[in-house]
This record gives sequence, structure tokens and C-alpha cells, in this order.
Amino acid sequence: MDPVRNPFAPGAGQRPPELAGREKEVAAFDVVLERVARGRPERSLVLTGLRGVGKTVLLGELRSMAIRRGWGAGKIEARPDAGLRRPLSAALHRAVRDLAVRHRAPDRVEQVLGVLKAFALRASPSDSKLRDRWQPGIDVPPTQGRADSGDIEIDLVELFTDVAELAQDVGTGVALLIDEMQDVMADDISALCAACHELSQSGAPFVVVGAGLPHLPAVLSASKSYSERLFRYVRIDRLDRAGADQAVVAPIAREEAGITDEALDALFDAAGGYPYFIQAYGKAAWDAAPSDPITAEDVAVAAPEAEAELAVGFFGSRYERATPAEREYLRAMAELTKGKTDEGAATADIAGHLGRKPSSLSPARDSLIKKGLIFSAERGRIAFTVPHFGRYLLNMDD
Repeated sequence: MDPVRNPFAPGAGQRPPELAGREKEVAAFDVVLERVARGRPERSLVLTGLRGVGKTVLLGELRSMAIRRGWGAGKIEARPDAGLRRPLSAALHRAVRDLAVRHRAPDRVEQVLGVLKAFALRASPSDSKLRDRWQPGIDVPPTQGRADSGDIEIDLVELFTDVAELAQDVGTGVALLIDEMQDVMADDISALCAACHELSQSGAPFVVVGAGLPHLPAVLSASKSYSERLFRYVRIDRLDRAGADQAVVAPIAREEAGITDEALDALFDAAGGYPYFIQAYGKAAWDAAPSDPITAEDVAVAAPEAEAELAVGFFGSRYERATPAEREYLRAMAELTKGKTDEGAATADIAGHLGRKPSSLSPARDSLIKKGLIFSAERGRIAFTVPHFGRYLLNMDD
């Protein structure tokens, strides 16, 4: 097969393979947009799942859906230990620009931009020198006394309200999409929940769509006890066989090529239904196939190439972030779970396996959670956030 035409190469195609099998989530979000635009009550949305299941791609599709409906939409990726004001300011600036195209009152748009700039400028400490202060790139003077108190909860409520009212002027709404939401700092996530609660009470057309690891609901619940009423939680899991086949067949068919049923069986067995792995194995199989259609033999020949690429780019890049003590903890998890993806390990068992006291392993465990390599599946149990990571660790020395 021509490698230039490879439909599984990153960025190839109009509809990425990872989005296959997500029609239910897309349809549900379409209903959310319609209900909110009509002033009907609706909860914001939180997508949770392991890495590699396509949450980020789905989040991007939801943003595109909002924009196609005339909404203002901004997307951010949360980072550990980073405040929310700067990225949030940039995302909402984009959303306001989306709305400004349809709004007939430039003065009204500038007023909201002034509030947004005032909010953004609070990202810099008040005692910092002028040359060190971050400038948000909004070409209007900041509004005084609105969203600039320095209290993130108060400021978010005021900012979200003003941006939502601007959207209401043109009969639409605003969608704020937050990837890696579990990494939002504790004070900021609490403020975000409080602001969402305030706006839901007033019926403002403002929706937050968050995506994160499986423990994100617990993070939100620890922040605000009423968070379960604010969000509708949707678990994004591996694709079933029909969805996995669609993720392979559809992009190949767009290139007017084919694949045998036996090759689809082999790809599903290798990738386990995880969209990221489907793309990796599909790309390698396309490159390995000397002719059309792709066969099971092509998949077998391509598998080592796909696995080598995953070992470096998907698994290895994460493993390299761990310290020696953290790697010891990860290896113990892998040995206890025998590399099985969906099984967690009891923290007490990990300590026993390593011959250590549980308290002595807490720093390594907490650091690995913060780095997004493991999560607390339930009280007293830990699991990998990365599918097949345990298997990768066990095979490292083979």
C-alpha cells in the first residue's frame, strides 16, 4: 500500500478513526446544545476513561459541533500546578470572537472583552513589575470592578454570566471544554463547580464539557458535594467489535482499498478495541501490506513495528517520567495484576509484594497519581491509567 495515502497516519482524514463508535455520545451532546439554547435546564458533561480511548478526539468533535451551531466555544488542556486564569482567558477569548461574528452590537462585545481582560490580568501577582505581568492580548481596556476581585470563585461567576449573556443575545450559548480536567488545581476546580452551579440556577446558556481519567468524578465530588448534580458522567471505554471494525474499515474504504475479515480479527485481538492502538496497528498494517486488500499476514508482519512505536511513544514516554522508586511501584502493580489491563491492585498487596510498610510507599503512589500514570480505582486499590501498561512493564526485560 502507498504509505503517502495511509489513512491511519496522525491527522489523516476528516473524521479520525478514534471517533468511530461514539455516535451515542455525539447525539446526546446535540440534544444538550439544543436544550440549553432553548433555555431548558441541562447538566454539563464529564467524559471519563483510560488513556487511549479517544476522549480528546471526542472532545474536539463536540467543540466543532458547538461551533457549527453558532455557539462560542473554547478548549483548554489543564496542567498540574498551573492556574486556570490564563488558559481559561484564552479559551473564552476565542469563544467571544466566535460570538462577535453574529453579534450586531460591537460595544456590547467590547464590554464583555473588557471584563474578560480584567479577569485575565489577575493571573499576574499584584506586586509584580509591569514588565513581568502577563498580557492577554485583548485589545480593549479592562473593565474595573467586574471579575477582577482576585477571588476565583466570584470572578468566574461574573465572567461566565457576562459571556453567557452575550451568547444569549444571538440565541446560542457558550461551551467551555476542558481536557485533563483531573489536573485542575483544587481551588480552581472548586470555583469552577461553584460557578457552574450558580449559572445552572439562572438557566444561563453556558456548558462545561470536561474530559479526564476515571477518578475525575471523585476529584469533583471531593471539591463540591453537589458536583454529582452538576454533571452528567459518561464513561468512554474501548470500542466494541462493531465500532473497532468501523474504525478500521471506514478510513481504508475512503482510500478505495480493502481488508479481509481475518485481518480485522487480527487487528481487534492486537488492539483490544482501544482507538489509539487501532490507529497504531492499522497504520503499520497499511505500510506493511504489499497489495490490496490487507491480510492477516500483513497484520502479523506489521505487529512488531506497531508495538515498537507504542513502546517508545505511548508507554516509554510515560515510563521515563517515573523516578526509580515510582518504577518499582509500577513494576509491583504489573506483577500483581499479571499485566491485565482492567485489574487494579490493592495498596496493601503492593506493600507486601515489595516487603515495605504501606506508609513508606505513599509518596511514590501519590506522585504517580499526580503524574497521571495510576489512579485510585476504589478505596485501597490502584490501577493503571494506560491500557496494556502492565503488559509493557512485564515485557521490558524479555
